[in-house]
Amino acid sequence: MTLLEFDRNLYCSSLCGVDEAGRGPLAGDVYAAAVILPPNCQLEGLNDSKKLSEKKREALYDEIVKQAVSYCVATASVAEIEEYNILNATYLAMNRAVAGLKQAPELVLVDGNRDPGLPYPTRCVVKGDSLSASIAAASILAKVSRDRYMKQVAADYPQYQFEKHKGYGTKLHYELLDRYGESPVHRHSFLKKYYAQKQTPAKQPPAATEHGRTGEELACTYLKDHGCTILARNFRCAYGEMDIIAQTDSKLLFVEVKTRSQDVMGTPAEAIGKDKKERLVKTALCYLKEHPTTCAPRFDVAEIYLHPDRVPSIRYLKDAFLAEELDHELF
Repeated sequence: MTLLEFDRNLYCSSLCGVDEAGRGPLAGDVYAAAVILPPNCQLEGLNDSKKLSEKKREALYDEIVKQAVSYCVATASVAEIEEYNILNATYLAMNRAVAGLKQAPELVLVDGNRDPGLPYPTRCVVKGDSLSASIAAASILAKVSRDRYMKQVAADYPQYQFEKHKGYGTKLHYELLDRYGESPVHRHSFLKKYYAQKQTPAKQPPAATEHGRTGEELACTYLKDHGCTILARNFRCAYGEMDIIAQTDSKLLFVEVKTRSQDVMGTPAEAIGKDKKERLVKTALCYLKEHPTTCAPRFDVAEIYLHPDRVPSIRYLKDAFLAEELDHELF
């Protein structure tokens, strides 16, 4: 039986596949994707993402996005993983992915044997990414999206070489952890056993939440000093989170804050790729739906540098990108 035949035999008019990527790594957010495929989709070579080459996954990603009736990729942050544990954070990402679909599913197929508590009829399918076309498609969207995200993280923390191991516990990754200690994107709870086995204390910079909070506080201070009113902080919806939403006399500012604890090559803003921009625009749309306004929207980036031997510095980028470039209209 082919993957598509498995789905078609369920006789469901709106079937959604859900899968995750990034439960096991030592660092980074966990990702989940939800996909509704048309009954007549043509996805040559569709399979479990783990069985495909990176090149094939990238090619299928584009085809899935092109052919899908609806899809959404969502995340749960490192801070949420630490607060709720990885299993519950994964469920959170899955619920956000399904909530982000434009069409309500009649039935949801979830890879694995645990029900994430979705608000729709759900069927768990063990090894579903090698049985169901919908789940396989979701596994590819989640895997490719997370790999792209980890490449962006690598730009912020090049010393850890995240682009090579994507945060997984490889020999190289552990060697770099021994050399540099934890970064703000590492999952501290995942490393306790490793440190216990080594019987050495963890070398930790400020925790991820403290690191990010410091940057956001500095960005808020900067905005207030320049006559802006802070409307919201850490606004969250199914698509992601907006660090700061502020207002001037005629502009509504959607501000992404990027913080670094040291000077490294490249700028924080360079780590904001197209996928991240897409999520920011969709998050902005969610905010505007809840809070209609006549102010024109603008997307800004606040780059914060936390220097160990001098006061922090900020570089504020107005109109960092345009929603029109991403085929979105805010009004």
